[in-house]
Amino acid sequence: MPLPKQRVTSRRRDMRRSHHALSAPNLVPCPQCRHMRLPHNVCPNCGSYDGREVVVTE
Repeated sequence: MPLPKQRVTSRRRDMRRSHHALSAPNLVPCPQCRHMRLPHNVCPNCGSYDGREVVVTE
């Protein structure tokens, strides 16, 4: 099995991991029920999308 010839420094390791951070989801209020939802997705609370009901919810 091949092994690394030199130790990876903490600087190089941390620079490689600089893009691994998580970001918070961008939530927008639903125009029908004002429940927070993801943009361009059906509202999980009322089931509406683009001003019309597309999913029947109880």
